[in-house]
Amino acid sequence: MRTTWKMMQIKTMSGSPVAGEMTLAPPGPGEVLVGMRAAALNFADLLMTGGRYQETPPLPFVPGLEGAGEILAAGEGVALAPGTRVVVQSQGTMAQANLFPAECCHPIPDAMSYEEAAGFLIAYGTSHFALTLRAGLRAGETLAVLGAAGGVGLTAVEIGAALGARVIAVGRGDGKLAAARAAGATDCIDSGTCPDLRAALRDLGGVDVVYDPVGDAPGEAAFGALRPGGRFLVIGFAGGKPPALPLNHALVKNIAIHGFYWGGYRKLDPVLLERDIASLFALYEQGRLRPHVGVTLPLERLAEGYELLETRRSTGKVIISI
Repeated sequence: MRTTWKMMQIKTMSGSPVAGEMTLAPPGPGEVLVGMRAAALNFADLLMTGGRYQETPPLPFVPGLEGAGEILAAGEGVALAPGTRVVVQSQGTMAQANLFPAECCHPIPDAMSYEEAAGFLIAYGTSHFALTLRAGLRAGETLAVLGAAGGVGLTAVEIGAALGARVIAVGRGDGKLAAARAAGATDCIDSGTCPDLRAALRDLGGVDVVYDPVGDAPGEAAFGALRPGGRFLVIGFAGGKPPALPLNHALVKNIAIHGFYWGGYRKLDPVLLERDIASLFALYEQGRLRPHVGVTLPLERLAEGYELLETRRSTGKVIISI
């Protein structure tokens, strides 16, 4: 079997990904060798290039936290057979092939393309798990989604609408808000032209749940529009820093603040995580989820994908075809 594969590599902090090759040994116990067909970029990948992510691997490293491909070989004790189409949630997906823990690979539905699967697990997993199991979003409630046209934001809009919530999408520009509306948003607020986000959300009746992958001032403003008993989901800080949330308001209004890191549940509660992943694939097979592939680039143009994330010019997921 082939042992040398092309890959992209981060060699210096704040440096662009560079092309290279790596030699892989046969998979060991509990490992699989996956021939990658597509991978997805996440905001965490951008943070890693500057050493600002909580789980940044030591230099040099192969970027990419998720992707999809085919099992080429399996180590001892692995139930996944060669030829199985899988989604991968593990470090190092920006390569023609790589070794991964078998527990990080999941079979995908026959109808799901590799491009859809590559960006499915983290974004949809984050939104579904956070909205259902942490926030307990119910039909008829109002959900505000910040960064509503981004990789995770668009999935939160879609899942919130599927759960029967009224969804208010907050995003920048007509094009991004049109994508959010197509995903199920009832109301839209243009963050580029809105002078007072808190007032705009209050004018729409206030909200029960805030889904915040942005942080900073937008997160603070949305927090101020929560109704008594509301829930605030801390998803990420694409705005550059965490929101300064007034905890005295949380106390008086009985607001719950939930920090949520989807990947952490692999250790925190792997059974619950597996159950949620199964629910997501079931929703896809029922036609209730329609993954949005924003931009597809070949592996050698990975640096362009990073630029799209950094400049906020992408809508949905940035997919790298391999």
